[in-house]
Amino acid sequence: METTAKRTRSEKILNCLYQKPEAVFKLICFPWAGGGSLHFAKWGQTTSGLLEVHAVRLAGRETRVQEPFANDIYQIADEIVSALLPIIQDKAFAFFGHSLGSYIALLTALRLKEKHNMEPLHFFVSSACAPHSVSRPQIPELNKLSEEQVQHYLLNFGGTPKHLIEDHDFMRQCTPLLKADMSIIKNFIFDTPSKALLSRDITCFVGSEDIVKDLEGWKDITSGKTDIHMLPGDHFYLLEPDNENFIKNYITRCLELASLDCF
Repeated sequence: METTAKRTRSEKILNCLYQKPEAVFKLICFPWAGGGSLHFAKWGQTTSGLLEVHAVRLAGRETRVQEPFANDIYQIADEIVSALLPIIQDKAFAFFGHSLGSYIALLTALRLKEKHNMEPLHFFVSSACAPHSVSRPQIPELNKLSEEQVQHYLLNFGGTPKHLIEDHDFMRQCTPLLKADMSIIKNFIFDTPSKALLSRDITCFVGSEDIVKDLEGWKDITSGKTDIHMLPGDHFYLLEPDNENFIKNYITRCLELASLDCF
């Protein structure tokens, strides 16, 4: 009974649309502010057979729509760790996070290392300044803003696709979710580390027109190598098929090489 309950809980938090029992690696994807699990879960259809993709589903959306929005990024990380443990025990795994997802992925990785002595084989971040960077975009008190002001802010920030921002029905439905997720980012404070917190390589992706500019600071997080790749586009550059294919192929190559070094 307990094992079934844990599996059900894991499936609620981790969406795997395309199971690949023979896969060598698990790729865990963490969504952007206001995002659900479906976009990344669909990656499993087109990624290499070596990768089984699991996308994180946060509270308050999709099958978890009845749950209250999370407001503590550390509690989110702990919840994801509990869901992940049955999934990653017997497989090498990597993390990919976009924007807010990069920070949730980082805290999840740190919790895994601290409590279970486990680390992602590779850590991929997208459209996110280093968590301790002074260049992190400033986020206003969103709860004090009207729907129109939230739209204006999101357009300037580039954190939500434009066609969604201009959809009034979408904004009415999703503004509470967007405010909750953006508040998580606003309240997330991360001190400059005095030593490396992880030991594996980090790869940073960013759009050429993104307001996120300072990714160099991610090198402070790990004793491994840190690479930065700039691709054409804004904060949502990864929605362009060519960029998305580049990222998926790059991740596959990185994991193949990293597994040769580690095993």
